[in-house]
Amino acid sequence: MPAVINFYHRVIAHSQQLSGLAPLLLRLYLAPVLLQAGWNKYQHFDNTVAWFGNTDWGLGLPAPAVLAALAIAAETLGALLLLAGLLTRLVSIPLMITMLVAIFAVHWPNGWLAIADSSSWLANERVVNSAEQLSAAKSLLQQHGNYDWLTGNGNIVILNNGIEFAATYFVMLLSLFFSGGGRYTSIDHYLSRRSRAGAS
Repeated sequence: MPAVINFYHRVIAHSQQLSGLAPLLLRLYLAPVLLQAGWNKYQHFDNTVAWFGNTDWGLGLPAPAVLAALAIAAETLGALLLLAGLLTRLVSIPLMITMLVAIFAVHWPNGWLAIADSSSWLANERVVNSAEQLSAAKSLLQQHGNYDWLTGNGNIVILNNGIEFAATYFVMLLSLFFSGGGRYTSIDHYLSRRSRAGAS
């Protein structure tokens, strides 16, 4: 038994040479998602500002133009910094705040699921009711549309717009906040190593 435990500890010790792989993959996953989100807001800036500020059908936030600009800057600049692994921990903070705003101000009333799945144990009343709506939509399309063509690239679904994606991105960013950009795989690693060498 001691031999097995010693072997396990040796494997774990050697695996630390690859510890930067997980943060790298998280950064590579998040960067295009955030860049696309920021770019979409920038491309439709007036609509974004209106949505941020409107109290009837939007978020009803104060200073919507300023907040929209900050969201665009956080997502676009943050995506580029994450991609490079530069200031990873620092840039994770405004991005986590952005995700928390998205979770509680936008997606929270819709529950967890991003795509409505009435068979899921996470389905709320809204999602359960969507099964009938989806069935009716499919029936109409089968009767009055080219259903094979419409579903050629995937099934027709109902977007529930729950917190699933925003919460997942928040957890990924939180992990990066604690781990940093990653050993050997980020600019942060080499800047930190140079700083330690200079200090000694």
